[in-house]
Amino acid sequence: MDKKKIIRTATIPLSLKIFLNGSIEPLMEKYDLVLLASPNKELEELHKLYGVKTIGVSMERHISIFKDLKSLLQLILVFYKEKPYMVHSMTPKAGLLCMIAAWIARVPRRVHTFTGLVWPTTVGIKRNLLMLADKILCICATNIIPEGEGVKNDLEKHITRKPMKVLGYGNVRGVDMTFWQRPEITKGHNGAMEVAQLKNVLNLNGAFTFIFVGRLVGDKGVNELVDAFCKLYKKYSDARLLLVGPKEDGLDPLKPATYEKINNTVQITAVGPIFGEKILNYYAVSDCFVLPSYREGFPNTVLEAGAMGLPSIVTDVNGSREIIVDGMNGFIIPFRNADALFDAMERMMIDNVAREKMSKNARPMIEARFEQSFVRKCLFNYYEEIM
Repeated sequence: MDKKKIIRTATIPLSLKIFLNGSIEPLMEKYDLVLLASPNKELEELHKLYGVKTIGVSMERHISIFKDLKSLLQLILVFYKEKPYMVHSMTPKAGLLCMIAAWIARVPRRVHTFTGLVWPTTVGIKRNLLMLADKILCICATNIIPEGEGVKNDLEKHITRKPMKVLGYGNVRGVDMTFWQRPEITKGHNGAMEVAQLKNVLNLNGAFTFIFVGRLVGDKGVNELVDAFCKLYKKYSDARLLLVGPKEDGLDPLKPATYEKINNTVQITAVGPIFGEKILNYYAVSDCFVLPSYREGFPNTVLEAGAMGLPSIVTDVNGSREIIVDGMNGFIIPFRNADALFDAMERMMIDNVAREKMSKNARPMIEARFEQSFVRKCLFNYYEEIM
């Protein structure tokens, strides 16, 4: 019996690499799997690594009418040629273009996963255009997967009345609990040495260290985080802040004053993007994870920090409030509020009893709801259900 063909799509190959980590081979065993994204070396690497068929179609992340129309035409031709039974898209631009193209090509199952919504934090014409794009996407899709109940509620309220299903507890990646462990546990003495050396390099010995992992942009709340921290370290000289992630000055750049504070405050260390096993050491030298974002779908960094045994401070936004239970494994605060962030960071530093309780709860709460094999099983069962 021939395998049914599935085309998994995202705007850039990195998204496929991240979201399908550990799922590509199981999907290839059961289905005729094709990966489609903008062409680059990462797409070629996926083909070489797994032997999976890949197709490159250029898609712009921003609105570009003529380039978007060209991409749409190419996608229609690809879907007519490949004749998939299902097209499953993720990320906004790939979702819009692929769902329209799959609808035109009469693909039987047209599935989109919303990993987050952009329009709730925008205003004016841009907000209306983004909402219109999501409405068109949902009209063309046969099946919609919101990553979390918060995203589902926003979609139901503003975008579509179509039935939707949150898989499991909401996350679409899951957490590899064997990978996300403290190095001193997995590597023993060598791991402990690595952590100690990093503490020395970053001058963190005797310090209370907050860590942020993500893009250094405005809507991640980095402006408020830096403001709150600068107020904090003036009161507590042992406070430190690690900023792990890339700057994206072309996409919602930080305020010039924020960059000035980062560059001129010795208690703040911006280390740039860190990947692979190296990131484990940065979590391990830290005492508390902070994500003061304005919007999220389902933030994997909060899951990773929890798996590493860190309590978290997050904002009351979709995804984050579904991972953190206030007072149990972290604190939930309003977004765009540097004063509330300062208060939560101060309490995390001085309330040892509360912090130790949250640290103790952090990993078990992640393992119970978001362990990777459970999340994958939810997806595979859903495929069986709709195929």
